[in-house]
Amino acid sequence: MGNIFSGSEIVELGIQIEKNGRDFYGALVKQSKNQDAIDIFKFLAAQEEKHIATFQGLLNSTNKYEPPENYQDEYVAYMRSLAAECIFTKEKTGEEIAKRIKNEKEAVIKGIEFEKDSIVFYDGIKKVVPADEQKIIDELILEEQRHLMQLVELKRDLK
Repeated sequence: MGNIFSGSEIVELGIQIEKNGRDFYGALVKQSKNQDAIDIFKFLAAQEEKHIATFQGLLNSTNKYEPPENYQDEYVAYMRSLAAECIFTKEKTGEEIAKRIKNEKEAVIKGIEFEKDSIVFYDGIKKVVPADEQKIIDELILEEQRHLMQLVELKRDLK
């Protein structure tokens, strides 16, 4: 059936999200004038690079894996909906979005949105990786939650 995601396709979407996040934060480093913002954006870009490598490792083990799901069609529809609404699932959107950012506060708000989208999407990814590798996704979710907290703190400081 051509309209369903395989486990590997969903993990590939995770890789794309991380690449766009890396590009987004990398572009913000160049655009920002606030040193606190620059430091956080540099850190987040480096974290996204690490996440790309993590997902690449997961991809190797999910090529033929399909989640044991009683409601496979509903799950696939859910993941399609998440992918369609996630701002960073399309190639090369990270830099494009960063170019439209007018100031650090707007950048932080967009980063918060990105991190929230990532958390929700990665929670869905857990269903397409083997059970023994779900801990890796849980760790990525925890890192994204920490990034979210850092951005919320930075937003508060930028007022």
